[in-house]
Amino acid sequence: MSHTYNVAVAGASGYAGGEVLRLLLQHPDVTIGALTAASSAGSRLVEHQPHLVALHDRVIEPTTAETLAGHDVVFLGLPHGESGKVAAALGPDTLVIDCGADHRLENADDWVAYYGSDHAGTWPYGLPELFTGATKQREALGAVKRIAVPGCNVTAVTLGLQPAIAADLAESTDIVAVLANGYSGAGKAAKPHLLASEGLGAAVPYAVGGTHRHIPEIAQNLRHAGAGEVALSFTPTLVPMSRGILATATARLRPGVDLAAVRQTYAAAYDAEPFVHLLPEGVWPSTASTLGSNHALVQVAVDEKVGRLVTVTAIDNLVKGTAGGAIQSMNLALGLPETTGLPTEGVAP
Repeated sequence: MSHTYNVAVAGASGYAGGEVLRLLLQHPDVTIGALTAASSAGSRLVEHQPHLVALHDRVIEPTTAETLAGHDVVFLGLPHGESGKVAAALGPDTLVIDCGADHRLENADDWVAYYGSDHAGTWPYGLPELFTGATKQREALGAVKRIAVPGCNVTAVTLGLQPAIAADLAESTDIVAVLANGYSGAGKAAKPHLLASEGLGAAVPYAVGGTHRHIPEIAQNLRHAGAGEVALSFTPTLVPMSRGILATATARLRPGVDLAAVRQTYAAAYDAEPFVHLLPEGVWPSTASTLGSNHALVQVAVDEKVGRLVTVTAIDNLVKGTAGGAIQSMNLALGLPETTGLPTEGVAP
């Protein structure tokens, strides 16, 4: 007999919270309970998420432990530094899934260096496809009660590089990643540089020169995949699209590694994965092909002239990069089929 889980979403008025709700509405094993937020508390959800017709009349409540208590699952789509305080007030029987950064990093010094506040502690990491020695991270997510969802950029770069790192085909001490990012990754806050008048027709880099907060998280994942020291140059760029990440990540190849060996390694790594797809040779990922989908599309090439592996990965930053990955991890923690309620096909054009 099937069980229905009562799910609350904190941060329901934001992009991450809205995408969690969109996907939960398609999930056969959940009912949606409390919807909470901070400044938008007291307003109706339709004012913030007009595309979620089934929830138009729901009123957003304040984000408090009392409001969130009693649910089977609580998703936290809160600003960095806020999730730890809310989660600490929730009981150990509640499955809490943090879509923010508070519980992703294992090294407290990394947190302090990149986020500038006290570390809230480390939770099981919600990237089922992550290589962790001889297994993958999904093995660690069964029956857990706390899950930290990866950063969206982290998911794209990790999925692009980890098979080569794990198989020792490429060096981890000379990695360069350049990303094209949709504006939804910057959140809903009204900031001048996020206005359409500023962003349309422009490509703008940000967090340049080793300052982006996802750098230590990517390095952490690659170490789980088998890397020793990790040296990563990481440059994200805002481009005029609402959703999507196109991550081009390169690394120096070991001597003698050719494209056939690379493709064989990636095929072995991902052929059985429901949401990571190695494209046929010569076909390149497009963010448009991932819109609305929990898929990651991956392609690889070898630049023989400079001896480098080139990987290109496309994801929808709000689905596989955040809400879809969160629900995928929820399914594993609840003992449900991993793909339940998650879209595998994109929207085109």
